[in-house]
Amino acid sequence: MSYEPQFSITPRLLARVENIAALRDRILSAAVDAAWIPALQLDARARNAHSSTAIEGNPLTLEQVRAVEEGRPVPAVPERARREVVNYFAGLRYVEKNARKKNIGHDDLFELHRMVAGAVMDQGEAGRYRAIRVRVGPHVPPPPEEVSGLMFELLDWWNQRAVALSPVLSSAILHYRFEAIHPFADGNGRTGRALALWELYRRGFDTHHIFSVDEFYWEDRPRYYAALQAVRRAGEDLTSWLDYVAEGLEVALERAWQRIQQFSAQAQAPKLILRPRQEQLLQFLREHGPMTPAAIWAAVGVSRQGAMDLLKPLLAAGLVVREGTRKSGRYRLAAARPTPARPRESDHR
Repeated sequence: MSYEPQFSITPRLLARVENIAALRDRILSAAVDAAWIPALQLDARARNAHSSTAIEGNPLTLEQVRAVEEGRPVPAVPERARREVVNYFAGLRYVEKNARKKNIGHDDLFELHRMVAGAVMDQGEAGRYRAIRVRVGPHVPPPPEEVSGLMFELLDWWNQRAVALSPVLSSAILHYRFEAIHPFADGNGRTGRALALWELYRRGFDTHHIFSVDEFYWEDRPRYYAALQAVRRAGEDLTSWLDYVAEGLEVALERAWQRIQQFSAQAQAPKLILRPRQEQLLQFLREHGPMTPAAIWAAVGVSRQGAMDLLKPLLAAGLVVREGTRKSGRYRLAAARPTPARPRESDHR
């Protein structure tokens, strides 16, 4: 037997795919200084790591996740929570390194799962298909004796027939089917989302690796899980799931475009060479919105005068604007900020 996904291309889904293609073309044709690509990649990697682990209940904030990646201390954080984030960064780097791999096998999945789930599993063994029955909310995945065969069929579809579809659709199908099989005893959510990203990278959809669709899933976790469950209620018809994932990609690309505009503005200011603390300041403004001078110098770790010295060139370059008076005003990014993340909800693995 072979895996054959069932779905229909609705007018709404077709419109989403066309809009995604237009957004992607706009991003690829943007005049972004190559020097800023690494910064955009680091930003996207941190957002992916934060969102995908937060979906599973990890309590670290985005800024704490950035600190973990940069090797900075993160006080009062449980070791397991920190380890989950470290693991996911390792998994993302593995996916990026193997972005052009033509054929993915069981051993590749085992290696990715070992990286993502090593030392943080509640049951089972990292890098091995499960030998136990599991339940995920109302969903009861196939028994363990069927897992290997089902994964063989999925990998065969992925390697041989997925290329006939738009990567928007093939990544969504891979994501759902992996979660439905639930091949590992733990860590399937994080691994499945990493696989969906891998498919987008393999197909050249996100050439620079600068967007994060997992943010969309995390910001409304009940809807994410409901979208997965809707496929089961529909007798494994994936149509509604494909529309949901396409919506997420639209949102992710819109946000990536906003960030590119911010970085482009910085790259097009030839007389401004950003110092590390100015980059840090821009990141704080991006994450927290308008800030007072006092909040800025506390966050960046400089004196009041030091904060003003950092701000003046940014104001002159048009990267930052002041709201209010010099004494009582606040400073914000000139470009629109990404949509703030919603509060984390209760754990749901």
